[in-house]
Amino acid sequence: MTDAADAAPVSGFRPTGSAPERYESYVAPLMAPFVIALVDAAALCPGDTVLDLACGTGFTARLAAARVGPAGRVHGTDVSAGMLRVAVAHRPHLYPDIEFTEAPADRLPHEDATFDVVLCQQGAQFFPDLAAVCAEAARVTAPGGRFAATTWSHLDRSPYFLAQRETLAEHAGEQAAADFTRAFAVTGDVLTTALNRAGFHEVESRPVTLDVSLPPLVDYVPGHFSALPWSALAEPDALRTAGHRFAARFADRAAPDGSVTLPFTATLTTAVR
Repeated sequence: MTDAADAAPVSGFRPTGSAPERYESYVAPLMAPFVIALVDAAALCPGDTVLDLACGTGFTARLAAARVGPAGRVHGTDVSAGMLRVAVAHRPHLYPDIEFTEAPADRLPHEDATFDVVLCQQGAQFFPDLAAVCAEAARVTAPGGRFAATTWSHLDRSPYFLAQRETLAEHAGEQAAADFTRAFAVTGDVLTTALNRAGFHEVESRPVTLDVSLPPLVDYVPGHFSALPWSALAEPDALRTAGHRFAARFADRAAPDGSVTLPFTATLTTAVR
């Protein structure tokens, strides 16, 4: 590492709250522009009934609820009870409450043709059986309904993620880095094929590159690492070291307030039932 990294002040980060609570705090800023792009692509209308598949702590569901308004309904499903507890705690009350349900994505507790729109923000790459999930999504989507999903593009197109992989390899070993890389395994072609086979049509995918402004990295990076369920970097000292090394690595992109703006690339896939 550079001398600048070694000389950088050590982060004061201390992990607090549960991993799902940290996920809400640290992942939401990174995801926010892509959540908007996803919901825009789905062309939600007032009154639509929407499913947020693998909803996590619910930030996509919350934006969907704002778009469909009081006449609409939004449901979120996830396999993690901890994520859903945070989702319930953060759901808005300006509209009918979002209904969150613990359920695997390939066995949804919904009737056929229930939803006008199914959304999946950065979940497809973690499904053990993507084909089964796409078939289930097709089952619960009404004829003419829309599907929209994002998956991360190759990590070389997102310098922050590339730095994460290098950090995991250094501090946790190549196996941990390989586990992290699996989060980038579902390409647009892979998802497009699965959706076509499930009965969707007009399936399209395209890369979306957006600049994301992150808080000062010296504390953001350890918080983000600590929130990721697949991260093997858990020791506080290693997390703090990663924070000030990232801050040094991207110092040329830092604003006067310490925030850092970096490009991230996702693949946006849309389809019609």
